[in-house]
Amino acid sequence: MGKKTNFSKVNAGSMADIAFLILIFFLVTTTIHSDSGIDRLLPKLQDESEIGLVQEKNILRVIINEEGDLLVDGQITALDELKETVKGFLDNGGLTKHDPEYCGYCLGDRSIISSDNPSRAIVVLSYDRKAYYSSYIAVQDKLMAAYNELRNREAQRLYGEDYTVLETKFVQPGTSDDSKILIKAKIESIRALYPLKLSEIETK
Repeated sequence: MGKKTNFSKVNAGSMADIAFLILIFFLVTTTIHSDSGIDRLLPKLQDESEIGLVQEKNILRVIINEEGDLLVDGQITALDELKETVKGFLDNGGLTKHDPEYCGYCLGDRSIISSDNPSRAIVVLSYDRKAYYSSYIAVQDKLMAAYNELRNREAQRLYGEDYTVLETKFVQPGTSDDSKILIKAKIESIRALYPLKLSEIETK
């Protein structure tokens, strides 16, 4: 008979305990940072009856039909013209100087048949269910561009830098917490001048 070879056994019973202790160590020592952001409400789907409570002159109706055509207040409009149309509506400032809600920073035409104040101005986006998604996204981009350009103008006037730059600084990892507090206050003050009042209604 051959000689028996004795193999030394490795006791692996404690390996699970060691792995568990390492896991506990990392769970206890790892710091998980929770980002503090500035909320942006996405447009909510509304019923036509809710919009009906607002004066018609304070509503800009943007419609995308089944073919992807764009209608603004009933007029066929090219996509490239949409941004300036929305800016003119938001920035109109139709109230007189004697009105408490007069918009002193508005640079629009101040037409009495258009929006009274940016805080009252509502853009209503209606779209056909069969409309192309690409058309919907393109219109959304133009609407947001109109808001951002007006906000950039006021941010430059008040703080010497664009609103979009402030938003970028706020989310950068290297921005200190103290700086974020100041930047957030600036962002919210600009948003108050041109609040995003964008509603969506699906056409039936």
